[in-house]
This record gives sequence, C-alpha cells and structure tokens, in this order.
Amino acid sequence: MTMRITKEKTERGLLQQVKELAGVDLRVCFQCKKCSSGCPVGDWVESPPAQIMRRLHLGAGDELLESDLVWVCVSCQTCSARCPMGIDVAAVMDALRTLALEKGADSARGTVPKFNRAFLGSVRRYGRTYDMGMIASYKFRTFSFMKDTDKFPQMLKKRKIALLPSFKADRKTVKRIFKTTQRPKGGQK
Repeated sequence: MTMRITKEKTERGLLQQVKELAGVDLRVCFQCKKCSSGCPVGDWVESPPAQIMRRLHLGAGDELLESDLVWVCVSCQTCSARCPMGIDVAAVMDALRTLALEKGADSARGTVPKFNRAFLGSVRRYGRTYDMGMIASYKFRTFSFMKDTDKFPQMLKKRKIALLPSFKADRKTVKRIFKTTQRPKGGQK
C-alpha cells in the first residue's frame, strides 16, 4: 500500500505529539528493523513498526493514525525489548492509538477500540475483568449479539468464564491508577 505523507502546518506535528505522549526520542532510531523482525503481527499488517517509525521521522501527518498496526499491535513489548537504542516502540503505538481516538481517525471506528473500552470499563468497575460484563458491553457496542454464542455453554462447563464478578481485587488501587492515567482534554498530561 502506498501512503502519502503530507506536511500540513499544524501547531504541533504528529512526531512532537507522539514524543510528548510516549516520552521517547524517536530521532535515535536508525532503522535497523529489529522491531519489525520480532513483531508477532508484523507479517499481517501493511505497515510494520519500522515503517511507522520511519514515517514519523519523515514528518507524517494524521494519515499515519489510519495505519492498521495502530490497532493490531498487541503491546507485547517485543519491539521495545529488541531495540538496540532503547526506544519504547510499544509506547509509540500506544501514543498513536490515543491520538487516533482523540482525533476520531477512521481506524478507531473498528471493533478493537470497542473491545478496549469494554475491557477497561470492566476493570474500572470491578478492579479486574468480569467476563460476562465485558462480553455484554462488547456485544452491545458491536451489535453482534448472537455471534459466538455457541461457544458459551462449553466455556461455562469448563469454568473458563464466570457468571458473577469477583470482588477480590483492590478496587481502591485500580481507581487510583485510572485517576492517575486519565488525561485532561486538550492533549497535555
């Protein structure tokens, strides 16, 4: 896929926004491509991590937020661990994901952001994931009410899914974590 890089005059470029959000200096990347060679989803995306990093170097605009890797990245930290320059590439992907949500990028309209919101909502409410609540929230967000329901009895039988939430988690700590990581509107931490 060919992607055009536009240099629109904005108050803060995408590179600067990513740098502020991720807290990393992307200028030290020398394109060794170790991040892409170790990426477990690199073969299934159109733009692997090294290509995303290069596009940021070249001054990519908001079109980079449409990249499929932004939402397919599993945040396994393999790219960050393999980087000889110590760049936290996974944090860069997290920053791009955050910016995509803030700017309403088309890629943020798929099912992955809906799953992320359902998952985080479950953790916020119960201090850990509550499977049934998370599944219900996801199903309502995607309008896929009957999809995969044939698997439910088997999962229930094997005790892979609980009908009731667990209240063993330290909800005060989880609440503090959510409060600490919550960013005010306007993009600044």
